[in-house]
Amino acid sequence: MKFTKMSLVAALLVGSSAFAIDNIKMSGDAKVYYSTQDAPSGYDNAYNAFTTGYANQKGSLFSKDSSAADIAVSLDLTADLYKNDMFSISAGTGLTAITTLGLENNFVSNVWAGSHTATAGTGASYGTVNGGALGGAKVENAMWVDEAWVAVSAGKSTIKLGRMELDTPLAFTETWSVEKNTFEAAVLINQDIPDTTLVGAYVGNGNGTEAFGQNLQSNVQGLGLAVGPVVNNNGKFGTYGVDGAYAVGAINNSWKPLTAQAWYYNVMDVATAYWLQADLNLEGILAGAQYSAVKADAVGAKEDNVYALMLGYEMKDTFTVKVAYSDVNKNGSLGAAGFNTATSTGASKLYTEAWWNYGYVITRDTQTISASVTANVATVDLGAYYTDANQGDNILAGFVGTDMQEFTLTAGKDFGPLNATLAYIRTKADDQNIKVGSLKGSAYNTVQAYLTVNF
Repeated sequence: MKFTKMSLVAALLVGSSAFAIDNIKMSGDAKVYYSTQDAPSGYDNAYNAFTTGYANQKGSLFSKDSSAADIAVSLDLTADLYKNDMFSISAGTGLTAITTLGLENNFVSNVWAGSHTATAGTGASYGTVNGGALGGAKVENAMWVDEAWVAVSAGKSTIKLGRMELDTPLAFTETWSVEKNTFEAAVLINQDIPDTTLVGAYVGNGNGTEAFGQNLQSNVQGLGLAVGPVVNNNGKFGTYGVDGAYAVGAINNSWKPLTAQAWYYNVMDVATAYWLQADLNLEGILAGAQYSAVKADAVGAKEDNVYALMLGYEMKDTFTVKVAYSDVNKNGSLGAAGFNTATSTGASKLYTEAWWNYGYVITRDTQTISASVTANVATVDLGAYYTDANQGDNILAGFVGTDMQEFTLTAGKDFGPLNATLAYIRTKADDQNIKVGSLKGSAYNTVQAYLTVNF
C-alpha cells in the first residue's frame, strides 16, 4: 500500500482514453491513517528533539504524544466533452479534504498531513508542555482542488493542460501519504513511434513541500507535528523551482521483456538533471539499472550523481524477492542525487528507497543495500523490507556520516472496497532518537495502520 504507483501513461492520460458524450465518471477514496512509535514523537530528526528538551522523554507505543492520525477524503470527476473523427476533448477535476476530527492533543498529538495549518497553543488551551506537542497546538482542517485539467487527443497524441498528477522519475506525485502533491503543467505525449512513448512537459507550479529552489513548508511542519508531509499548507501552489521547469522523456519497449527510459530536466535558473533506467522481466527474472545526475546552475558547481542496480525473481501471483544496491557520489555540490525535485520530504524512485525513512539513500557519499520479499498468502498481502544506508565520514571536514537501518513488515487485505494494512517498522538512524551525550540514535519501533475505502 505504501508505494501505490500509477504508470506514466495512466497518470498523464487518466480519463482521456475512451470518449463518449455521456461518459462521466466519479471516483475517490476515504483514508484513515494512524502511526505510533516508542521514541519522542513529532520529530523527524534528533536535533529538534534535543534542542526542545525531549531527548530524555522516551515515548511509548499508543501514547498520545508519540502518535499521529489523519482522515482524508478525495473526490475525482472526469468527463468526455467532445468527439469527432479528428479529435476528442476530455476534462477532470479533483478535491481533497484533510481533517483530524479534533483528535490532536486529545487522542494523538501529531498529524500525518503537511497541508494543515497550525497555531501554537498557550499550554492552558491545548495541553501542557509534557501533555501536548510543543506546548499544545491547534490544527486546522484543509481543503483544496488538487486537479483541474483538460485534455485534447488527436491520433496518437494527447496534450493535457492544467492541474494534474505527474509520474516522472525526478518530478512526481507522492501517493504513499494521506495527501498527494500535484502540479500545474502542460504535458504532450505521443505514441506514433511503435513501442515508444515520447513525453514533453512544462511544469510551472506545484504544491509539494518544495525545497529545490524555494521552500514553502507549512506551519504544521514548522511545529514538528506532521509525520508524512508532502503538500504545502492548505494545498497552496507555488512556482516550481524558481521559474518553472521543462522535462522531456522517452520510454521504449520494443523488446517486450525490457523497458528502457531516458529523461532530461531543466529547472530554470536552478539546475539541470537527467535519469536513465532499464528494467528487465524475463520469465520472472527481474533485473534493473538506474543512473541519475543533477548539476546546479551555480558557477563552479559539481555534479551529484547516483547509480542503482536491482536483481530479483517473481513467481506470478505467489511471491517476489528483490535485492538492490545504490551509490551516491561524495563530491556533488547539492549533497543529494536521484531525489523528487517536487517535494522535500518524499520518496525517491531508486530501487533501494526505504519503506518509511525517506531521504537517506539519496544523500552524498551514501552506499545502500536493500532486500524485500512480498507474497500473497491466503488472500493476505505480506511484505518484508530491509534497507541499510551507510554514509561515509569526511575526516578533513570533521563530518561524521549518518547511517540508517530500517526493517519493515506489512500485512494487508482487501474487504471489498476496503483495504486494511498494518505495518511494523524498526528504525535505527544516527540522526533520530539521540540520547543526551551520544552521537548516534537508538533503535525504536513504529506501528502504523492504514484504512482506505475506494469508490
